[in-house]
Amino acid sequence: MKKKIVLAVLFILPVVVYLFFASGVNNFGRLPILSENVSDVTAFDSSVKLKGKITILGFLGHNISAKQGNAFNLNQKIYKRFGEFNDFQMVMVVPEGSQNQVEALKDELGKLSDIDKWHFAYGTDDEIKTLFQTLQSNVTLDADLFTPNVFIIDKDLMLRGRTDDEDEGIKYGFDTSSVAELNNKMVDDVKIILAEYRLALKKNNADRSK
Repeated sequence: MKKKIVLAVLFILPVVVYLFFASGVNNFGRLPILSENVSDVTAFDSSVKLKGKITILGFLGHNISAKQGNAFNLNQKIYKRFGEFNDFQMVMVVPEGSQNQVEALKDELGKLSDIDKWHFAYGTDDEIKTLFQTLQSNVTLDADLFTPNVFIIDKDLMLRGRTDDEDEGIKYGFDTSSVAELNNKMVDDVKIILAEYRLALKKNNADRSK
């Protein structure tokens, strides 16, 4: 009997250890904080607010029409999956004067899903650059004020991401031009941060009921 138990442990334990590490440390616990004190878009557009929301923040640049593919990937892989969660939103920062392009993009996105939680914040070039700098990331905006990367911002205006990504080490943003990256990495990280807040809410409710 003891021999069978020993053999079972020797067989099962390596499998359990493998599954743990194969799942990735990032799937356990909190999603790491990479930057604090990210500026709120209310600094230049009072119609949109980051604080108090779990936000997917993006920068579409001046040529929004050419970036519809990025928005569609984000909509299909992230927004349609998580858009019904309370306090979740998409915020795309765009230059002033691009209202017509935004309306055209919203029309196209609206054919794919309900876009109530897609928001667009308008700012000057300098305001957009200043906001982007507060992310303190290793990502850069191009001359058009565009990046394919989007960022997870928590309710307290902190940038969340990965500190042990297998490809980049520290991972600040997620490339919307890569469906594989959205599927294999961003989906997991959004799940984690939503789970964090759900657990915190349950704890607060339990504490109040004591």
